[in-house]
Amino acid sequence: MSPRAGLDTHTLVLAAAEIADEQGIEEVTLAALAARLGVRSPSLYNHINGLQGLRSLLAVHGLELLNAAIAAASEGLKGDAAIHAMGQAYVDFARKHPGLYETTLRAPEEGNSELVRASEQVLSSIIRLLSCYELDAEGELHAVRGLRSLLHGFAALENKGGFGMPLDTNISLNWLISTFIAGIRSMSSST
Repeated sequence: MSPRAGLDTHTLVLAAAEIADEQGIEEVTLAALAARLGVRSPSLYNHINGLQGLRSLLAVHGLELLNAAIAAASEGLKGDAAIHAMGQAYVDFARKHPGLYETTLRAPEEGNSELVRASEQVLSSIIRLLSCYELDAEGELHAVRGLRSLLHGFAALENKGGFGMPLDTNISLNWLISTFIAGIRSMSSST
């Protein structure tokens, strides 16, 4: 195989994201990526720092897409409507990009400034949406953890086929988010 013209880091990340979403993150290997792009595995090292480097780039890409989805869904909204829109966008992202979504779950490793930046952008976006509930700084972080746990749990169960009953999962998600909002309202009024 001869090197493909126009091969760059962005192209590699997009192709790896496709593999992750189609087959799962564990199927993203340098050999699989090279085969998808029609190049030899060693030529990938001109653009990435091995498999770990590729996975890090995938996580940054996934976090940037997730943040963009959250921002677009909640634009111009405040309060409960913004939290509902953000929650729906989060789960929709996990539905559309199951492999890429998986890369967004780990806390960024120390020293990876791009991953830290992308992770902090998502965190800041969610905190900004929660600001209307007048939680203190620690309460906001607990609320982000709680909301992320709810949304991730929902997305993971749905992705693994855990919702077998003939009920609309979006209605269940809406109910779950409403319950979360009632809980943080209760927490903010008791402090």
